[in-house]
Amino acid sequence: MKNNLRHLGWLGLLGILGFFIDNKGFYGFFGFFAFFAYSRVIPDELFKKNISKAGLNAFLTGIVFYPITTLFATITNFFPFETVYAFAYGINFGLQVLVFSFSLVVYEAKGDQI
Repeated sequence: MKNNLRHLGWLGLLGILGFFIDNKGFYGFFGFFAFFAYSRVIPDELFKKNISKAGLNAFLTGIVFYPITTLFATITNFFPFETVYAFAYGINFGLQVLVFSFSLVVYEAKGDQI
């Protein structure tokens, strides 16, 4: 059995792009290198169940927070109207990755207790 979660670690290479185009927004992609640690995990049923639960947490977070972020940025005029959706998308993407990562760590630490 293969553990395909480790392939998310390759997204960390996008962080290097930040050095070349002088955009600090790409530095956040370095966090994806942590997914290479899952190359040593044997994908048993519990691990797949934990990935499913963590993915559900991230999906529901995105469903709830994308409209909230868009509405907040529109009402407060924090950004020009043309960039509101880009701001909300970027915040939502980062939040979903963080929720998925932290949920998976918590579920794996607790084992079969949940």
